[in-house]
Amino acid sequence: MGLKFSKMGPGKAENPSLLRVQHQLINYLSRSFYIRNLVSKQRRRMLVGGYDLDMSYITDRLLAMSFPAERIRSIYRNPLWQVKDVLDMRHHGHYKVYNLCIEEAYDPLHFHGRVERFPFDDNHVPPLGMIKNFCESVDSWLSSDPKNIAVVHCMAGKGRTGLMVSAYLVYSGMSAEEALQVYAHKRTTNNEGVSIPSQRRYVGYWENTLSIPRGVDHGPPSVNSPEPCSRELVRIRLYDTVNTGCVFFVVSELQEVLGQRYCPPVEVFKSCCREVKKGCVRPNSSRYYLSFVDQGGEGNRSEPVEPHLVVQMDTESSVLYQKTCLDYCFEKPIKLTGDVRVIFYEKMIGGRLFYACFNTAFIRNSLLQFSVRDLDKIGKKGKSICGPAFCLELLFGPSHANYLFSASSGDFSED
Repeated sequence: MGLKFSKMGPGKAENPSLLRVQHQLINYLSRSFYIRNLVSKQRRRMLVGGYDLDMSYITDRLLAMSFPAERIRSIYRNPLWQVKDVLDMRHHGHYKVYNLCIEEAYDPLHFHGRVERFPFDDNHVPPLGMIKNFCESVDSWLSSDPKNIAVVHCMAGKGRTGLMVSAYLVYSGMSAEEALQVYAHKRTTNNEGVSIPSQRRYVGYWENTLSIPRGVDHGPPSVNSPEPCSRELVRIRLYDTVNTGCVFFVVSELQEVLGQRYCPPVEVFKSCCREVKKGCVRPNSSRYYLSFVDQGGEGNRSEPVEPHLVVQMDTESSVLYQKTCLDYCFEKPIKLTGDVRVIFYEKMIGGRLFYACFNTAFIRNSLLQFSVRDLDKIGKKGKSICGPAFCLELLFGPSHANYLFSASSGDFSED
């Protein structure tokens, strides 16, 4: 914002006059509705108790807001003391705050100690297990007293907040699409709530893990958390690229750290996708791919389908050379488990183009495909390398490897 206050060095006494001027300036600027409205963009705001705050009731018991800030940040975010005044006035003794930020925290005593953190990275997704823990915590709090409300925030109070609030709405009985739409309508003026595709994808994942009981007085849903599933990444390909001959990538996994909720991304592999040249044959490129298809991968069928093998010949060469493609074939496939993030860069250091997040337990077949609309934070630079038919493809080896390799080699012989 162009405002900079010097910090007092060790052993130096603070000047009371200077502090008073700073506090008066902050207090004056924090009343500037224009600055905060400019920062909040299309998020809905509330005028309550003489305050103009970036917060919205999604339901009468779920409140979404931006970060309750102190000092300089309070000029353009929700001032913490104003948030506290409003919550104490409207829901005294009956609110609990959920902080989703990894980058910022505050003293829980500001909100009478009723603060719980579920931190994950901005513009990204949490581990699937964190969504479960969050929903169960919110449900326990709301169930303990009919007057209780849950207040959820990240930094801007939109993406991460929308993901987790939508997840709880699904936990309460809504479909993923309905929950995302309710959040978008209640939180924004342009009906664009959770806009990052991976965050929407994870609300869908969460819906698939739940079994909602029937009946008027049903209890909480059963959570059928998927078993950890490892898949081997064989190839990364960017189909129909323009204006570039190579793209760098980094593959990371979210890994648990003992004693903390935050799961940092840990780099597993990085390299560069280069242009596929006609006539270039890779010795390790498979001619046949094996896929293990379960019932969930077959769409909506009236009758259950037994898991079965699909042998798929690589007949893509004639199509492949019609467009410029970049790819990387792993000499030794890398094993990935759980929540995965793949980020693409213009350069080895910096110049991020786009990224995608997914969970390996939800890979039904061997090929994951992402169109432009499925990629996260794809700006002008990212779109500038995408042709009309652009597609990111991640090819995986077969799952259920023990089952596959127990079959005789004759089962896959070429006729």
